[in-house]
Amino acid sequence: MNASPYRLPAPVRHVLSRLPGRPGAWLFAAGLNAGLKPHLDDDSRAQLLRKRLRLAVLDAGVAFDVAWNGRSFAAVTSKTAPDVVIGATLYDLGLLATRREDPDTLFFSRRLVMEGDTELGLLIKNTLDAIDR
Repeated sequence: MNASPYRLPAPVRHVLSRLPGRPGAWLFAAGLNAGLKPHLDDDSRAQLLRKRLRLAVLDAGVAFDVAWNGRSFAAVTSKTAPDVVIGATLYDLGLLATRREDPDTLFFSRRLVMEGDTELGLLIKNTLDAIDR
């Protein structure tokens, strides 16, 4: 994996990896509901139904799980495996969130990882790409 220009130091990872995931998952769900939900068409909503999405902050050692419940994204805590995992460093996720970097660029430079149901991951990526800046 090509190194991100910035990675959290090991002591910070040590602390962050011990924090409970539920508050972060709530924030992740709220972000998806604010930014992605309004742009989902009926077909996309049907494809997302009860699918689990994990956002992994690789250098922080934390992950946040959400699922589409038919009306909105909600934090989930069960130990079942997610359908798709999207992971990157905190720095690279910040670049994506602020649209200072394209997900394809990060993916092909191996700084963005997608595992599991890649069709589901691409559905989310393409929906985000279609949103006007």
